[in-house]
Amino acid sequence: MRMHGTEVRQKALILLRSGSRNTDVARALDVPPGTIGYWLHMDRAKRGACPGRGSPNCPRCHGGELDQAAYSYLLALYLGDGHIIQYSRHRVPSLMITCTETWPGLMDACEAAMRAVFPDNSVCRLRRTGCRNVKIYSKHLWCMFPQHGPGKKHERLIALEPWQQKIVEAYPWEFVRGLIHSDGCRITNWTVRTVGGVRKRYEYPRYIFTNTSTDILKLYTDTLDKLGVEWKNTRQSRDAKSISVARRASVALMDVHIGPKY
Repeated sequence: MRMHGTEVRQKALILLRSGSRNTDVARALDVPPGTIGYWLHMDRAKRGACPGRGSPNCPRCHGGELDQAAYSYLLALYLGDGHIIQYSRHRVPSLMITCTETWPGLMDACEAAMRAVFPDNSVCRLRRTGCRNVKIYSKHLWCMFPQHGPGKKHERLIALEPWQQKIVEAYPWEFVRGLIHSDGCRITNWTVRTVGGVRKRYEYPRYIFTNTSTDILKLYTDTLDKLGVEWKNTRQSRDAKSISVARRASVALMDVHIGPKY
């Protein structure tokens, strides 16, 4: 593991305190973004200026404003590829959304949603093999994501609280987009049919959403029902189940609001 000296750390903190972005500092000093984010967090902790400390802006605890559209999207990302952890050496928990590097636009959308929901907090990206963890620290993660709990999501109850349900009902497409961006995709299927004695190949697009939690699957299909999107279950050889949207009108509707990952 590469070690970074005190001089490099001090240079990073000077840049960060002047308002430079984590990623820009990491690139300039050739230091992993995750290390830069950790240095920033520890520096704020020593100065008593951790995100959320002394700034009562939590929508749940203090009635602060909430970007509901961004929250609906971020909630879906959390249900799919997110988790909240708190290490013993940290006083503040962190939310991490794992995003594959295949779709950099997804990482940008995830970071934008985090910044919109937690405007007083910093976001960083931790490089991993084939992916990056988009990460944010906040002591209000527990109240903003009450679905957090011990064990895997598919092994415990996942149910929205009334205030979350109202947000999803107000911004259903953002919720569906987040689920597709986490555990779904838009693919092109094909089939061969004989027409007039000639075998012809036909291609058609469809959306697939796969998850092992029956609760999360139901949140997805209930939202599709309210949006007028037709869906059906598909066979799976694994424990996971998939929901397919293949009807032409429904795919066209999904294309307007979701589209392929990028």
